[in-house]
Amino acid sequence: MKKVKIAYLISTGLISALMLMSAGMYFFNNQMVRETFEALGYPSYIIYPLAIAKILGIIAIWSNISQSLKEWAYAGFFFDLLLAFFAHIMIGDGESTPAMLGTVLLLISYYSWTKLRTVQS
Repeated sequence: MKKVKIAYLISTGLISALMLMSAGMYFFNNQMVRETFEALGYPSYIIYPLAIAKILGIIAIWSNISQSLKEWAYAGFFFDLLLAFFAHIMIGDGESTPAMLGTVLLLISYYSWTKLRTVQS
């Protein structure tokens, strides 16, 4: 179980860093993000709400307030990363790798969390 816990902590830490950096860019480099969103075909008015949702998702995953809230956060991150991956594939800008790596990290984090949760129950 120690290996599973280490995998959980590392993958969750890395996905949290990825989401936190993403949200930070949404706030502090808004013009570049706005141009990217428009190139991907997404409306630019979702930038700030998406940044806030990412920060709240990180809090939900680390705080263990509620298991269902944590699962919703994982689901939100999964759909965010999946849509980002396919949006970059569709326009062919070659920027799909971070979304793909984020998805892998997220799946490792979720899988190891469910393993730890079943052991603790």
